[in-house]
Parts: sequence; C-alpha cells; structure tokens
Amino acid sequence: MAGTDDRVADDDALFVLTAVLLTPAQFPSVLGDDYVAACATLELEPYAEGYGLVLGQDSGGARWTVVVEDVSLVAVAIASWDCGMEYDLSPDDRSVVCALPGWPLALSVAAPGVPEPHDPSPTPDGPAPLTPPDTEVWGPPQRRLGADEIALQWAAWREQVDDETAFGSSAEPTGDGEVPADGPLAGEARAGGGGSRAEAGGPGQHAGVRKALEAARAYVGSPPPPGRIRSAFAPDGARTLRADGPGWSLVARTDDIAFILLDEEPGEIMPVGRGPELPGLLKSLDGLAVRPA
Repeated sequence: MAGTDDRVADDDALFVLTAVLLTPAQFPSVLGDDYVAACATLELEPYAEGYGLVLGQDSGGARWTVVVEDVSLVAVAIASWDCGMEYDLSPDDRSVVCALPGWPLALSVAAPGVPEPHDPSPTPDGPAPLTPPDTEVWGPPQRRLGADEIALQWAAWREQVDDETAFGSSAEPTGDGEVPADGPLAGEARAGGGGSRAEAGGPGQHAGVRKALEAARAYVGSPPPPGRIRSAFAPDGARTLRADGPGWSLVARTDDIAFILLDEEPGEIMPVGRGPELPGLLKSLDGLAVRPA
C-alpha cells in the first residue's frame, strides 16, 4: 500500500509486517487504560467503529504505523494470519486516516530486502515517533502488558495458585513465591524485580488490591469509558475479563480467580481468591464489558 501524507511519499510502498485492531473491544493496552485514552495517545477521534493499525516499513526501512478506517479488512487479515494462512493486507488509500512514524509495539520481524527498521527522520512539525514501552522500567504500560500476558497464559499462572488459596476460606496472604525465570512475564512485568504475592482477600489483603477491587466495584454503579472493561472467550463457557483503572489492572476468569497488578508494586502479580464476593463482581463486570464482534 502507499503512504498517504506528506511524510510518506505517495509512490513509496509500505511493506506490511503486522496489524492490530484499535476498537472499544480490542486495542493495544500499551496505549491506555481504555479505548478513549488509546485513541488520545494517537491523536485520533474515538469513533465507535474503531480503526485498524497497520505496522510496516517503507523502502528505506523506516517504521510506520498506518491508521485505516477499514476495520473489517484488518480483522480478516489478523484472523487469517492467526490460522497460518497468507493474506495480502492492502487497504484502499481512501480508508487511510494518517501515517504515524514509529511503532507502538515491539516487533521481532523486518521486511526482507530493505534496510534494518529505524525511525523516520524527524520533521519540525511532525509528531515524535511511536516507541514500544521500555521493559527495563515499570509503569502503567508495563503493568497493562503484564495483565495482557497473564490473560494470554492463564493456565501457566493459575497453576501457581493452589485451590485452597483460590477457593478456601483463608483471608490471609499465602506469602511470596518467585515468578519463574522463563514465565510469561519474564523480562516484562518483572522489570521492576520482585516475586508474585498471593492474596486470598479480606483483612490481610494488600491495601492497593483493596483499592483496585473497590474501584472495580464502583464501575458497576458508574460505567467507565468504553474499553476500560473487556470480555473475551474462555473455555467451558467462561469469559476472560480485563479491567483497568488508574494504577491497577485486573485479569480474571468468570468461573475462577482474579489477578491484580499495581503501579506501586513493580513486578508483583497478586491473585485474589473467589471468596463470597468475587463471583458476583466478575459477573457484574462481564455484563458491562465490551465484547469483540
């Protein structure tokens, strides 16, 4: 496809490497706690239909993120790639909203036959290049990435919490346990150091976890911006929930427990047992969540 603004020549091909959706139900969490915030990061209007983000390189090797309105086309491409099928993603120029320098996500691939990926040369009035979050520090983007990874690798993290903690009556923390060096969050959520702390809920619960759960409960009475709560398919009729707020992220299965990550606790992953209140909270959040079409 061709570039579409004065920073990407009209006759300069973009070699597409990957694409992601930017919709209320699915968006790169590194960009914000919700869909509106993610759009604001890219200076886009938060239209309900959403956008597709096409990541690629120009013939000189420069990184570009092209924003397109044809969400369906991008969704079909992503689904095809996920199934191991080839798909030539070539959005019509009329659907292109803008081309932004850089990539918001880290990619391990590059276009063949062009120079190594690099940011385009800056222009006086142009935006700063998009860059992936630094995995050597801990902050909101890394916290949200960590929660995404737990949702993706739920079974691996769930195995670290025994059923007595998850379903028992104990309200006391179970102590510290080391995150495996090769675990799902190695190099990302552990950037700040520290192990995972299991919390079953109740009086012995971490103060930050209590605040996060209170904030999540508040969403039930005052729904947050679109995308702040998202629901996705899970086995056995359950749903995987993702919820975020200032300083915290929650990932849970509606038929199981929850994990909470906090800005104030770098690298800590805190399980919350079901107890008497969590099932109802998860059910209520799922009722508010935005779901993929």
